[in-house]
Amino acid sequence: MSLKRVPLNNRVLDKLGVWVSAMCAVHCLLLPLLLPVLPLLASSFVAQDWFERGILTISIVVGFAALFIGFKQYHRQLYPLYSLSLGGLIYWNKDIFGEAYEPFTIAVGAGFIIAAHLVNLKLCRQCKSC
Repeated sequence: MSLKRVPLNNRVLDKLGVWVSAMCAVHCLLLPLLLPVLPLLASSFVAQDWFERGILTISIVVGFAALFIGFKQYHRQLYPLYSLSLGGLIYWNKDIFGEAYEPFTIAVGAGFIIAAHLVNLKLCRQCKSC
């Protein structure tokens, strides 16, 4: 029985990028609610800054790969990459406005990242030369 190799296409990367970004936002938004309820979880690796930065880095790397493939092979539009960069920059500096505004900053940054993937999917679907 031979296994066929399934090529990793742009659609899969975009969907993975949306999923990772959404999970990152859910993690950051739910963590303050879980802290009083689950103190053991709060003291584990999930609440660590390196874990949050790791999730964000994976999201940005996957996003850049998906958006670059979409740009190069399909639509030649840069604005999804701008949206991804802006979202990553906002999200990375989530504590710049203080702890009180951190959930809002996280939501805005994640929104830009998710929007970049959704726009890229739409542009790739509209490509008439593909």
